[in-house]
Amino acid sequence: MKVFGLAGPSGSGKTTLLVKLIPELVRHGITVSTMKHAHHGFDIDRPGKDSYEHRMAGATEVLVSSPYRWALLHEHRSEAEPTYEELVGLLAPVDLLLVEGWKFHSHPKIEVSRASRDHEALWPSDPHIVAVASDGPLDDIGRPVFALDDIAGIADFIVDHLKLNAG
Repeated sequence: MKVFGLAGPSGSGKTTLLVKLIPELVRHGITVSTMKHAHHGFDIDRPGKDSYEHRMAGATEVLVSSPYRWALLHEHRSEAEPTYEELVGLLAPVDLLLVEGWKFHSHPKIEVSRASRDHEALWPSDPHIVAVASDGPLDDIGRPVFALDDIAGIADFIVDHLKLNAG
């Protein structure tokens, strides 16, 4: 399974770009999964649902299944957060895992940048940033620069960079 990431500050458009890239990559015949790191707590369950009640009662894991999908909820409780590598190992194999977050991990990534946002660029100090997607012009930075809305160009770049072959 090949891994490619999107990095950048909150609000830069990583999720928007990722959601547009997935169908374009699927059109290439590539199977895609995603992994996102949240720096804050989150919950995909809600009070009143049986699975929520199971977790609140102390279950470490709750697996919920239907004819359409399944989800495994795992409470860390007193455990440390799993590492990047441990989490990747939990996923079923696909052609491409797109990662949002983990901006300092060593997988290849595109930095998502907005000219209107004041933030320090990651690419000058991170050799794993292999391209930049921006809504504004950038001087020659020694790596490809894409317009944020050039979804086909970014998808083609990822496919070529990783030497992906369809399914």
